Amino acid sequence: MNHSRIALLALTLAALAACQPKTAGTAVNDNSPAVATVNGVPITRNFYDFYIKGITGGKSPADLTAEQRGIALDNLIRAQVVADQAAKDGIDKSGDTAYMLELARLNVLQQAVQERYLKDRQPSEQELRAEYETQLAAMPKTEYHARHILVATEPFAQKIIERLDKGEKFDALAKSESMDSSKNNGGDLGWFTPGRMVPEFAGAVMALKPGEYTHKPVQTQYGWHVIQLLETREVTPPPFDQVRQRLVQVVEAKKFRLYQDELLRNAKVEKFPDKLAGNVTPGAPGAAAPGAAAPGAPPAAAPGAAPAPTPAAPPAQAPAPAPAPKKN
Repeated sequence: MNHSRIALLALTLAALAACQPKTAGTAVNDNSPAVATVNGVPITRNFYDFYIKGITGGKSPADLTAEQRGIALDNLIRAQVVADQAAKDGIDKSGDTAYMLELARLNVLQQAVQERYLKDRQPSEQELRAEYETQLAAMPKTEYHARHILVATEPFAQKIIERLDKGEKFDALAKSESMDSSKNNGGDLGWFTPGRMVPEFAGAVMALKPGEYTHKPVQTQYGWHVIQLLETREVTPPPFDQVRQRLVQVVEAKKFRLYQDELLRNAKVEKFPDKLAGNVTPGAPGAAAPGAAAPGAPPAAAPGAAPAPTPAAPPAQAPAPAPAPKKN
C-alpha cells in the first residue's frame, strides 16, 4: 500500500472534516461505532470504511491485512490531529485554505447532486444515436500532413522562401534554420486537424495544395513560419460502438447542464461586473465572501461541463502538435 497516498487523502478528508463539529469526517446522523477518538471526537467506522475505499480503489478494510488497516487508521488519526490544530489556529477560515475548502465542498455537492439527478435519467439509445450524428456533423472532414520552418523574424522567413524558390530542399532548410524541435524531422508535424493549430497556422495550411508552400511568411505567437502542405486525407469517423461510453458522458453532461440552467432561473442571482477586476476591500459591498463561487462555475473538476465535442476525442486532453498548438 502506498503510505504517502494514504496520508495525502487522509489530510484532504480530515481538512474537510474539520468543518464537522460533532463527528470527525462524518455527517451528524452517522451512528456507526467509533474506531478511534481524537480529542474526544470519534472517527466512525463508516468514515473509516469510506476512507479505505478511496485510497484502495474500492476495497473494504476486510481486504487489507491487520497491519495495513492499522497504518491507515494511524494516518487518519494523524491527519485529524493536524486538522484540529488548523481549526484552533483559524487556518480553516482564512486565506487560500478557506477558499480551497469551500471549492472542495461545492465540487463534492455538485457531483452528488449530478449523480442523484442522472440516476433515473440514463441516456436512451435514441439520444445516444442523435448525439453521435450531431458530433459527426461537427467533426473536421479533412486531416492535413504538413511541415514547417519556424524563425524569429519576417525578413529571415522571407529569405527562407527565396531559397526554396531557388530549389533548396525544405527538409534540409528546416534542419539547419528552424528553431522548432520538429527541425530534427525536417520540420514534419505529422497529421493534424485544423482545430489543433492556432488559426493563423491552420488557415495557411488549408489554403495550400499538396506540395505547395507558403510564399509569404505566416506569423503566430511563436514566430514566423514557412509552411509546406505534404498531403491531405479524409477523416474516418469512429464507429458508434467505439465511442458509446463517451457519448453517454456527453449526453449526461448536457442533461445536467439543463438542470443547472433550471436551478439558475429559479435562483436570485446578482452580479457585480465592476468588481471583477482590481483590488476589492474585504467586506465592501459587492466583494466576494470567502469561499464564494460563481453560479454555474464549478471548481477544477467541473463535473457539469460538457466534454469535448469530437466523438473520437478521449476523455483526457490530447497534446497539440508543435509548434503552434491552440491555447486553451
